[in-house]
Amino acid sequence: MSSDPYAILGVSKSADEAEIKRAYRKKAKALHPDLHPGDKAKAEAFKKASSAFDILGNEEKRRKFDRGEIDGDGQPRGFGGGGFGAGGFGGGFGHDRRSHHAGGPAGDPFEDILSGLFGGGGRGRRGPGPRKGRDVRYRIDISFADSITGGQRRIKMADGQAIDVNIPAGVDTGQTLRLKSQGQVSPYGGPPGDALVEVTVSGHKNWTRDGDDVRMTVPISLKIAVLGGTVEVDTPSGPLSLKVPEGSNTGAVLRLRGKGVQRPGKAGHLYARLEIMLEDADNKKLRKYFKQMS
Repeated sequence: MSSDPYAILGVSKSADEAEIKRAYRKKAKALHPDLHPGDKAKAEAFKKASSAFDILGNEEKRRKFDRGEIDGDGQPRGFGGGGFGAGGFGGGFGHDRRSHHAGGPAGDPFEDILSGLFGGGGRGRRGPGPRKGRDVRYRIDISFADSITGGQRRIKMADGQAIDVNIPAGVDTGQTLRLKSQGQVSPYGGPPGDALVEVTVSGHKNWTRDGDDVRMTVPISLKIAVLGGTVEVDTPSGPLSLKVPEGSNTGAVLRLRGKGVQRPGKAGHLYARLEIMLEDADNKKLRKYFKQMS
């Protein structure tokens, strides 16, 4: 093995941890034995790069090397020895990643490399595993009422099949619903991808959303405003009777508890702003009455 791990990785002695990690990742991606089966030269170069990173990626070992206490194989100066030193390969390609967690750069670049090359990796992994299928994206438009109360929509998948998508209460425009295993089938024998459904909520002429609450304006007659009474209102949860107290003015706001976004265990409220509307603006008796009052 070369006695200069800096030269093997192609970095300067002043390189920081991030530079060293990037250099090792680049080397490993180019030389990894799983990508070049049977190529002994690349396998040997990969061993050297891994041995170099085992030293430079560990702060304590790097300081010892810089002080001349250990050689490029991680062995104490003045002693012989085979293998790759503590924390190295020892034999085959079974990389020991413990040293990088103990004192090297944050994360495990070897783990990252396997993940990038093979679509996910885990400890003890030695070769490419079954890669997940591709995710598939869809877009759906839902009504304002469905965004408040929840609902269900049927969409046609890429393979021609139709599935029912459950719309959770509280979903808003721009949010994405993930349907597990409803994406493309993996050509490598892995699990299917997911379906990612982006939601657009349609606006409504009477209702607006304020967090988990719903706001609306309710027109009432002058008679009900003065004497009080009940009016039927259309809400996202369906028609409801709203009790208007006597002497109500335009701008008064009544609250219907639990009639907003229907989150389980914590529903929002509906706020109804009253607005007095004359049923007959040409009512001569009403005009005469107010003239007398004035």
